[in-house]
Amino acid sequence: MLGSSPRMQTMESSLALPRMPPHDSRIPALSVVDMHTGGEPLRIVLAGCPEVAGPTLLAKRRYMRQHLDHVRQRLMLEPRGHRDMYGAVLVPSELPDAHLGVLFLHNEGYSSMCGHAVLALGRFALDFGLAPAPPTGVGEARVNIHCPCGLVAAFVECEGGRSRGRVRFHSVPAFVLATDLMVDVPDHGKVAVDIAYGGAFYAFVSAEKFGLDVCSARIRDLVDLASAVTGAVKAQFKINHPDSEDLAFLYGTILTDGKDAYSEEPTTNICVFADEQLDRSPTGSGVTARIALQYHKGLLELNQIRAFKSSATGSVFTGKALREAKCGDFKAVIVEVSGQAHYTGTASFIVEEDDPLKDGFLLR
Repeated sequence: MLGSSPRMQTMESSLALPRMPPHDSRIPALSVVDMHTGGEPLRIVLAGCPEVAGPTLLAKRRYMRQHLDHVRQRLMLEPRGHRDMYGAVLVPSELPDAHLGVLFLHNEGYSSMCGHAVLALGRFALDFGLAPAPPTGVGEARVNIHCPCGLVAAFVECEGGRSRGRVRFHSVPAFVLATDLMVDVPDHGKVAVDIAYGGAFYAFVSAEKFGLDVCSARIRDLVDLASAVTGAVKAQFKINHPDSEDLAFLYGTILTDGKDAYSEEPTTNICVFADEQLDRSPTGSGVTARIALQYHKGLLELNQIRAFKSSATGSVFTGKALREAKCGDFKAVIVEVSGQAHYTGTASFIVEEDDPLKDGFLLR
């Protein structure tokens, strides 16, 4: 309450009205729903984004990068967001089985896959009527989400036709691109890293190889180290994907505790991607890739569940390899990842034409 006087009560009543502050009426307000999965944010655009043109989802991704990047900048960067904000723009899919298509946004650009976002979008799609609930309203609803990497199936626990927090998804074929790849990391020397794909490519290396404990080291030190590894891999190794050049890029580096052998205890990791962006969750597509890596090395069997813990927040995802598959000539696996997604709020963002920072900025 603002106060108990009549004037204060009138002010409180006036402020409660759904009215927009002064803004440039030629620029539509960007309406969003905010969620998080394991602490990692997701800002879902409801309205205000211009039409994203293109006959396919990958074409739409290219179009948005070339023509609508101001939407990403305004929502992800300060002052409306922050350097670690993550977003999703919903678009029509050309796939007949998809309930929705999605473009992923971050501080540098556009990802090919995002597991924490898929977990949140499963709930969102059910609650906002983009996918049907089970006939009885109880059980699991299947939500087919077309990501730039391909079609991903999310399974949402529901009760009374509404979602509950727990969601799991089945990945696109995940595979290992390279193991024990020697890269020269500036100020650290040569080190062996693994590269695996879980809808996006990641470099994997134990933080202990650099004298750091991923569970207790300073976040800044881990971010600097992971960024150095990413830069070294990009400079010294060419990433290829058998299906599309749009998918052939290293998204980031995941530093682990080195505990890759199967255990019922969680293994801890931290992911740094894009422009030194820090994932607060265990990283859904990273878990997918890490499961594929462990299976490839014979450290994990099919349907053997592993838990993955974020060193940033302590949140946990679980994962398992469901079945073998192929991606081009690569032996691959379909991975199931489970986690908990939550709503945090809604917002409408506006632009004033004379605002010199209207398109956002990124502090280092």
